[in-house]
Amino acid sequence: MKTRQHLSNGCSVAKETLGLYSDMQNLNRAAIKYVEETIKAGMGLWDIKSLCEEYLLNNGADSFWYWDVGAFIFAGEETAVSVSGKDYQVADRIVQKNDIITVDLSPQKNCIWGDYARTLVFEDGVLCHEISRIKKDEWRNGLKMEEYLHITLMEMAAPDMTFGELYNYMNELIVKKGFLNLDFLGNLGHSIVKNKNDRIYIEKENCKKLSDVEMFTFEPHISISNSKYGYKREDIYYFDNGRLTKL
Repeated sequence: MKTRQHLSNGCSVAKETLGLYSDMQNLNRAAIKYVEETIKAGMGLWDIKSLCEEYLLNNGADSFWYWDVGAFIFAGEETAVSVSGKDYQVADRIVQKNDIITVDLSPQKNCIWGDYARTLVFEDGVLCHEISRIKKDEWRNGLKMEEYLHITLMEMAAPDMTFGELYNYMNELIVKKGFLNLDFLGNLGHSIVKNKNDRIYIEKENCKKLSDVEMFTFEPHISISNSKYGYKREDIYYFDNGRLTKL
């Protein structure tokens, strides 16, 4: 008999299912750590993409759910580019000593998704592990804003809130703080499902409640006004007894 963990008002998910999704997110976290320890100035973005995808497949994933791409890699000015996975092409570019790189991962195993993204900063050829110690103001401020948005989500999201209400609140906050929403469709995340075509989004006028889905991503892709760089941070969230929890 499966034990179920209540998410909100009758909506629940099996703990076994949560465990499977946690495995995929833990794989993503390990892959990012591997990338952080491996990337060096002079490495090509194609090499980073290959390293990520090989790591994912060698450590638990059996395929990639988003257009069969396991790692979307952007660097420099391309971090501000938002494009559908079906149109993605890795740039013929190498990592600079002072650079900004976004790594967006989408592994799966038996149709259980992982979905995770981080923007990394290199200064003087060294990865900056602490946002507060990044020297370049706009890079530091962009990553601090990403952290702030995710903290705010945890504090204000409620099971009865609709996806549209969450979008309005967060998009207004992004603009209020002097940032732009870069997503090519304007959304800020999506439900976690088995088929990518079944996703619903954190977008305008979506009247579905957050508790109508088992899990959803929050992945604001933002930029500071008049900047050529973009920032992204993505995690999966679910409700545990009415409280939003990061997977």
